[in-house]
Amino acid sequence: MSEPTGKYSITMPRDVAEAARRRSGPSGLSAYVAAAVARQIERDNLNELIGVAEAEHGPIADDEVQALRDQLHQARRGQSPGEADAA
Repeated sequence: MSEPTGKYSITMPRDVAEAARRRSGPSGLSAYVAAAVARQIERDNLNELIGVAEAEHGPIADDEVQALRDQLHQARRGQSPGEADAA
C-alpha cells in the first residue's frame, strides 16, 4: 500500500524544473521530485549521524575513508578486499 500524498506548490529555477521533467519519464515529475527529496532527507539524516559519531569518537581520518571507499568499489565489482592488490 502506498503512502498518502498531498499536493504542494514549490518554486524552483525553470531550467532545473525542465531538466527534471525531461528526466522524469513515465512516472512523472511529481514522483521524480518526491524521490529526489527522499534521497536528500536520507543524506541529511546520515550527515546528522556522522556528526553525532564524530562528536563522540572524533573525526574519521582521510585514509580510513579512502580504505572504506576502496572496499565499497571492490564489493560493487564482486571482489573481496585485497583481491585487487594481488592483480
